[in-house]
Amino acid sequence: MTSRVEHTDVGAYALGLLEEDDRHAFEAHLLGCAPCRAELSDLSGMASVLSGIGPVEDYGAPSPEPVIDLLQRKRRTDRKTRRGTFVIGMAAAVTLVAGGLTIGTQLSADDVPQIAQGHGNHMGPAEQFYADGTPIEGKGVDGVTGGLVVESKAWGTHAALKLAGVKGPLECELVSVGKSGERRVMTGWSVPPAGYGVPGSPDPLYMHGGSATPIKEIDHFEVVTSTGKKLLTISA
Repeated sequence: MTSRVEHTDVGAYALGLLEEDDRHAFEAHLLGCAPCRAELSDLSGMASVLSGIGPVEDYGAPSPEPVIDLLQRKRRTDRKTRRGTFVIGMAAAVTLVAGGLTIGTQLSADDVPQIAQGHGNHMGPAEQFYADGTPIEGKGVDGVTGGLVVESKAWGTHAALKLAGVKGPLECELVSVGKSGERRVMTGWSVPPAGYGVPGSPDPLYMHGGSATPIKEIDHFEVVTSTGKKLLTISA
């Protein structure tokens, strides 16, 4: 047993293999180590996976009790052996899952998350909110397209904007326009020279914004440039 903390302890910690002193030391280490926290999050489900995998019976093998006792004593006296046991267990678990082991749900090639297939599919909060909502399409100028997903909040109106067909450099703002004519800036941003949703830069822009004006008091929304040009108008 030792209080020295290493990054490789994250796997042993996830499976509950660290002794008490080592566990406390590693938990203190986690507070200041973002990579370890990220890796621990990735391994959060592995402990439950491994706990559900039973041993394969081999009637010709000796009684498991002496073997288990030997492994426990070896783990207490040799942290490297413990880590090695963890790596072997992880490899076995991955092999079983890859071979079609059903754990909770049946996996198929289509069910595997894109991130696991190496493609990646990370949506930011604004894009996720937009994708989950019902967009209101706007009317743009000069090839600009986009829309809003809005929701009522106790403090006013929350909106997620999708904007495409715009080239930079530009400075823009999303503005709520009340039925009284009151204008409130909800959010602002810069458009780089490459632009958004255009050839060579096909990804649209997603932005969050908020207005203190309640939805029922908003007439429409506008995307305008810093020079006052109106790029997109969205009805409330």
